[in-house]
Amino acid sequence: MALPAVMRRFEIELADSDRSVYEHLDLRVAQHPSESERYLVARVIARVLEHGEGLEFSKGGVSDDSEPALVQRNLRGELMAWIEVGAPTPDRLHKASKAAPRVAIYTWKDPDKLVAAIVERGVHRQDELEINALIPELLDQIAATLDRVNKWDLSIAGGTLYLTIGDKLFETTVQRIPISAE
Repeated sequence: MALPAVMRRFEIELADSDRSVYEHLDLRVAQHPSESERYLVARVIARVLEHGEGLEFSKGGVSDDSEPALVQRNLRGELMAWIEVGAPTPDRLHKASKAAPRVAIYTWKDPDKLVAAIVERGVHRQDELEINALIPELLDQIAATLDRVNKWDLSIAGGTLYLTIGDKLFETTVQRIPISAE
């Protein structure tokens, strides 16, 4: 018998002064049995940083490899953004860049190696891909706080993230990694 997904709730007070987004988010996230806590935390952080109209976790979750971790669609249902978490293959990013006007990746897995693979493969519109590097140790520290119900206060100012969980403060920046074919 297959293990069931763990349903986690994230109540997040988001104050993103860089984008003028101030909202209370109440997210219910299914954690697939094969999904690590690090991946789950990265997926939730990516969801919050990308927060906007039409953004949602993909329907199949991490068990469906035909969709990204997050998708954003307009009111007509057209794909506007394909957002990956982890280390997608260059072939997958090639497909994504043909399918969506915007492709973003949130990774902690050797971003320079990912960039080199993208350039070597000749991914379509590779210079438009947005690669965002997360710090793996920080993801692990946040993962250690996970519970069924999680209350986060996330503020973003000047590119710096301030995440408060209970009495713990986590501070980081998400580094944008440029892609150049030179």
